[in-house]
Order: sequence, then structure tokens, then C-alpha cells
Amino acid sequence: MPELAHYLNDPEFKAAFLANERLERINTGKVAALLVCVLMPVGIALDYFVYPHKQLPFAIVRLASAALSGLIWYLYNTELGCRLYKLLGMLVALLPALFMTWMIYETEGPASPYYAGLNLVLLGVSVVLRWSMVESLIAVGSVLAMYFAACVLRGTEGLMPVIFNNFYFLVLTGVIVVTGNYIFNQLRHREFILRYELEKNKRMLEASNQKLRELDQIKSRFFANISHELRTPLTLLMAPLETLLHRYSKSFDTHVCELLVTMHSNGLRLLKLINDLLDLVHLDSGRIKINTVPVPIREFVSGLASAVRQVADGKQIKLSVEVAPQLGTVLADKDKLEKILLNLIFNALKFTPPGGHVEISARKEGNALLLSVKDTGIGISEKHLPFIFNRFWQADDSAQRKYPGTGIGLALVKELTELLGGKVEVQSQEGKGTTFTVHLPYKEAEPATQMRGAEPTEAAGQTETTVLGPEEWLSDLYRRAELFPAVAPLRGAIRPVEPLTDGASRPTVLIADDEPDMLRFLKSELSPIYRVLEAADGQQAVEKAAQFLPDIILLDMMMPEKDGLQACREIRQNVQTQPIPVIMLTAKADEQTKLAALSAGASDFLTKPFSTTELHVRLKNLLDAYTFQRELARQNKVLQDTIQQLKETELQLVQTEKLASLGRMSAGIIHEINNPLNFAITGLYTLRNKTHLLKPDQQHEYLEILQDIEDGLDRVKKIVSDLRMFTHPESGPTEQVELAEVVEVALRLLSNELRGKVKLEQHVPRGHTVWANKNKLIHVCVNLLQNSLDALKRKQFDGDTPCITIRAWSESGRALLSVRDNGPGIKPEHMDKIFDPFFTTKDVGEGMGLGLSICYRIMREFNGAIHVKSEPGNFCEFTLEFPLKS
Repeated sequence: MPELAHYLNDPEFKAAFLANERLERINTGKVAALLVCVLMPVGIALDYFVYPHKQLPFAIVRLASAALSGLIWYLYNTELGCRLYKLLGMLVALLPALFMTWMIYETEGPASPYYAGLNLVLLGVSVVLRWSMVESLIAVGSVLAMYFAACVLRGTEGLMPVIFNNFYFLVLTGVIVVTGNYIFNQLRHREFILRYELEKNKRMLEASNQKLRELDQIKSRFFANISHELRTPLTLLMAPLETLLHRYSKSFDTHVCELLVTMHSNGLRLLKLINDLLDLVHLDSGRIKINTVPVPIREFVSGLASAVRQVADGKQIKLSVEVAPQLGTVLADKDKLEKILLNLIFNALKFTPPGGHVEISARKEGNALLLSVKDTGIGISEKHLPFIFNRFWQADDSAQRKYPGTGIGLALVKELTELLGGKVEVQSQEGKGTTFTVHLPYKEAEPATQMRGAEPTEAAGQTETTVLGPEEWLSDLYRRAELFPAVAPLRGAIRPVEPLTDGASRPTVLIADDEPDMLRFLKSELSPIYRVLEAADGQQAVEKAAQFLPDIILLDMMMPEKDGLQACREIRQNVQTQPIPVIMLTAKADEQTKLAALSAGASDFLTKPFSTTELHVRLKNLLDAYTFQRELARQNKVLQDTIQQLKETELQLVQTEKLASLGRMSAGIIHEINNPLNFAITGLYTLRNKTHLLKPDQQHEYLEILQDIEDGLDRVKKIVSDLRMFTHPESGPTEQVELAEVVEVALRLLSNELRGKVKLEQHVPRGHTVWANKNKLIHVCVNLLQNSLDALKRKQFDGDTPCITIRAWSESGRALLSVRDNGPGIKPEHMDKIFDPFFTTKDVGEGMGLGLSICYRIMREFNGAIHVKSEPGNFCEFTLEFPLKS
């Protein structure tokens, strides 16, 4: 509830409240004055029974009081009384109180029973008069003061209990009166606030309603004016177009004729839309007239069916007509009846898929003419049925709606039918079809009138062969506009898959638009320069973009299946089509639409209508940028491949030089070792031949010493042989290699570093063979073991033992060999770089970063792979994977 204080600060509210208060106080004052005029003389009867000896003076006083109250009532009706309404209100209550106080004084003073009359006065103040709290306090105080004065002047000796008793009840009544007036005033204020708000809202609603009516009238006038203004230039366009088509079409080539036909058909389409809008305006203004003429129903319905049959055949829809035999000629408005039926028929054809059926029927039922259009189309959902006759309403108002339209047709059907005194009904089942039935009054034409008949309905597309006057030509143009189909033929909605065998050197453009005329226009404009692909909806655009990878794409914003925004997003999500430039075509020019197009990934946008020059310039600019981008990407790819090749070549050169240097050094060492080794072996043979010269009890110990020396020499021979193979890894073919032998050789080469420093766990059973070059595989194993040893040196072990585990096993048609250590592991940020050439985490001088890169390249030579798994601080494990077959 709003607070009064808030409204009292409002000058308008304050003025309204005071005006209302003044009127209410005047009215209640008049009522109070009349009550005093009536009730005071009535008290004469009371005086007769209570104080008969005082009857005459009391009667005079009562009549004087009544006369004064009558004077007050009179003053209330004057301008002076209206200004002094507060004073008069006070007098109308205090005058009878004053006279009653005098009568109390004249009778028994404090013991007079007339004190009860003062209670009546106070009660009247509370019930009848609308006084403020201050005025109520003044009135109650005045009554108490007058009673007290009467008691004092009369004498109070021995009457104090009576005075106290009377004062008690008078004061109590006064408190009740003041409290009641306060509460009543609060309620009165709130009531007035509510009435004030209600009245204010009512005035605002009336003003808004008046503005809406004015806006509606302005809108109707605007539509009427703009439609008339559009008709004039459109007529001036259509007349020369028809002249060119009918007289000079043989002089033009096919391309020019197609452009002229496109212009003519879209001109008729625009004219039909303008006529529909004008009909709505005329219906709103009530200026539409009914012209009743005789209409032969059978010929009329059959003629309309013939006019639209070409449209039905274009969509491969069966069209049938059924007219009851008893129907003859009726009186009706032929133009409006034709408009009603054509809207229903085109609506049925639009929502019926190819292969469907549309039936037009007419029959008589009682005193009504029933015209029905039944289809086997998509139907209407039950929740949409209450809205289908609303103006500009469409079941699907999204940008990807499949069936275009303005939402005028069915609204026009309903309003024209009601104008003719009929009604229209609809029955529909979603997925099965819809039936519209028009009920019109059946008024049979007079027999004499029937003879005159009605003009037959012309078929759509009929060409005038006779010369028509201006008015006849204009009327015929409007009729052909009414018969113009708003339905695209089936061949216009299905775009074939283009082979793209011609013009391989020209760039390819994909055009996606659900309007066949727009597709035809864009193709005719672009085909001399580009290879053109066509798509009739967003889904086809996405599929053809992925299939043909065009150089540029033109997308209409509003298309069925998927709108332009959704199609653009999907094109950008596909890796192959992501870089292709996309131009969005839209009829909306607002900022929100432009931002939505750019957010969806569009490279540019064109607002309809657009100039062909602008279209060509935007296409060329985007294509040039896209071509430059692709060439830059190709050059970048070549550069990356070249850098990678240089790295591999450098790696091979470094490895070759490293191994060559190691080979030269090891060749000298091997030569220097082999000479004394041969001397030692020859000397050992000689010493063995001298065994018989020793005593028998010394021969056994002697032979054991010689055997130990021979074992040591054999081990030196194997190390020399392994070193020779290791320094020449290119030698030897790819063959089946025993993994156990490879591991043994690698361990022998590193035996000095492994012995006593690292715990070695080996699980490489015999029988595991792989196809590889043995020497190169030894090289890989040595590198992995050396890496493990270097890693173990960098870790501080507390109670744990450095350990290297080597395992070999078969799994899923592959042979695997793993080398695992419990060293510090590899950091996650290094995992994707460890096989890069020259990458190392070791200090300068401790390694070149080639070991793992060489291992990776060697494993690729064997059609194998190398994998790494690591947990920092716990372990690192390298796994070699080999195919079991060569």
C-alpha cells in the first residue's frame, strides 16, 4: 500500500485530494444540518414528558436551533458556504450542543438526563461529519467545556459522583469519537489513493489506447500509401519487361532471356505481396466493397484448378477437383472468392511433399456453400491450430525454416470469408494432412441471370495475343500476380552434384541459397569467371564444401535445414574447410545480424540488395587473400620439410663422422692389442706343452692357472670382436637377431661401468628373435644402457640401490625389449623433445644429444618404434617395439 506522505508531496495528488475532501465535507455537512433540523424539533415530545413545565422555552430553543441549522444548510449551497465549509461544519455540531447545554443548566444541572444528548452530538461527529483529528479534538473539547460550565454555574454541591459519572462517559465517548475519526480518515486516505491510482491508470490506459489507435491508423495509412506508391514504379517496370519478352525475346540470347524472365517473375511476386497488404489495409479501414455477380461454381473451381495445375505438376503433386452435380450458379463476389481459394490451394501445395495429393471440392450443405481444400502434407500440430489465422504468424519463424512466407494468406482467407458472411474451419493431423473448409451463404442466381453466366477463369501463364487497353492490361496484370505461385518447383529445390570437369584453372565458388531465382542469377553472374557449385539449403552447403573444397563460399543467411550461421559454424569446425573464405548474404542490415555473421566465422557479408560490381570486388579480394595464404602455407611446409631434412642429414653426418673417428681409433687399438694377444696365445700353447716337465702333484694347479689365463685372453678376443662390430654398424644385412645375444654384447661393452655399481636384473630368455641389423641393434642397446647409467649417477639414493631392469617379451604380434632404471626420470616438459637431434639435459661436455635421436632413426629403419614412459623421481623406461615378421 503506498504511503500517504509520498503522495502529499505530489502537487497533482494534493490538489485532487483537497478537492475531493472539500466536496465530501460539504455533502456530509448538508446531511448533518438536515438531521439537526429534523431531530431538534422532535425533542419537543421528550420535553413534554420529562419537563412539561419547561416545554415552551425548550420548544423555542429547539426551533431556534433547527432554524440556524437550516440557515447553515442554505449557506452550504452558496459560494460563500463552499469556501467556509470547515467553519459551517463546526457550527452544525456545536450549535445543538450549546442549546442542549443550556437546557441542562435550566433543568437539574449535573443531574439532568439531557447530558445524553451531548453523547448523541459526539456520535454524530464520528458517524456523519468527516473531520480531521484536530477538528475532532476541538469538537470533543468544546462539548466537555460547555457541559462543565453548565454544571459549575448550576452548582455542584452534593453532585460530584453524578458529575464524575457523566464526565466519565462523555470523555469515553470523546476518546472513541477521536480514535474512530482517526482510523476512518486513514481508511479514507487509502481509499482515495486507490481510487486516484485507478483513475490515473485508467486515464493512462485510455491515452495509450488512443495512441495505439492513432498508430494503427497511421500504420494502415502508411501501408496503403507505400503500397500505392510501390505499385506505380512496379507497373512501369512490368510493362517494358513484358514488351521485351513478347516482342523482342527472339533477338536476345539465352542468358538475357533468363534474366528478363527472372525479373518478370519476381515482379509478379512483389506485386502479389503488395496487393495482399492493400487488402489487409482495406479490411481494417472498412473500405473494401462486395461486388456480387453470378458465379458458375463448377466452371469457376475447375478454372482455378487448371490455373494452378502447372505448379502442382512442377512439384509432382496430384491435383483433383470434385464439384457436386447439383451446384449451379450462385451470387458471390468472384474476386474475393478466387482470392480465398487460391490462397488455400497455394498453401496446400507449399506444405505437401512431392508425390502427395491435393483435392479441391465444392458442395451444398443446407443453405451453405462449402468449399474445401484437402492435402496430404505435413499437417499442423494441435498447439498451433489456434494461431494459424493470425496475421503475420508462422509456425516456424526461425532463420532455417523450410517453408518461406509472410503469414498473410490464411489471415486474408479468414477475414475475407467473414466479410462475405461465412466462416472458415480447419482440421489437421500432424504428419497426415490438413483440410480447410470455407462456409459461405448459398445464394442461387436468378434463372435469367444464369444465362449471362460468368467469365471463364484463365489459366496461369496464359499469354495475351490481343492488344489490351491500359485498364484491361492492368487488371490482367493483377490477376496474373494473384495466380503467381509462391512455391518453388521440385527441380528448383534439388541441386544435382556437379562434376566440375571444365575450367580446372578457374577458382571454384559454392553458392547456397534456397531461392531458385537467386541461385540462377548468381550463377549467371559468376559462371564466366568461376566454376560454380550450387546448394539449395545449409545442409547441402556443408556437404558440398567438404566434398569439393571450393575456393570461396557464398551463404544465404536464411535457409531451410540449416541456416547460414549454422552452416558457417560447421564449415569452420571442419579442418579441411576451415580456411575457406565465406561471404554471408543477408536481407537484414542491423548491427546484431552483422555481429552474428562475423561471430559464426564469416569472412565478409553482403546486404541485399547488392550490386554485382561489389559482389565481384569482394569475391576477388577474398580469393586473392586466400590464394596468398595457401601459397604461404605451402612455402612454409616446404621450408619445414627442408629444415627437417637438414637436421636429419646433419645427424647422419655427425654420426658417420663420430663412428668413423671411433673406427679409426679402435682399429689402431685393435691392431695394437691383437699383436701381443697373439704372442700371449702362442706362449700359452708352449707353456701347456711343458706341463709334463712338472711334478705330478703340481700339474693340476699349473693347468688351472693356464686355463684362467686362456679364459681372460678369450674374453679380450670377444671384446675386440664386439668393438670391431660396434664401430661398423652399417655392416651386415637385416636378419633374425637373438635379443639375448644383443643384450649380452651390450652388457660386455659396458661391463666396466656396470660392475659393482648398479644392480642388474635381466629377464631376456632365449628364443626371442627380431628382424634387424645386429650391429645397429647393439648400438641402440648400448645408448639406452648408457643413458640409464648417466641418470643413476645424478640421483642420490637413500637406502635404495641403483637398478637397471632389462626385459623381453612378445605381445599382440610384436616383440618388445625394455630398459628400465629407478633414476630421476624425465620431466614432463621434456617428454616431447627427447628424440629431437641435439636435445640434451646434460651439462656441457657430457653429451651432444644425439644418442636417443640415433636410436629413434635406427628403429624406424627396422619398421619398429621406440616409446618412453617416465615418472619424475621414480623411474624411466624405454621400450623397443619390433614387428615379428620382416
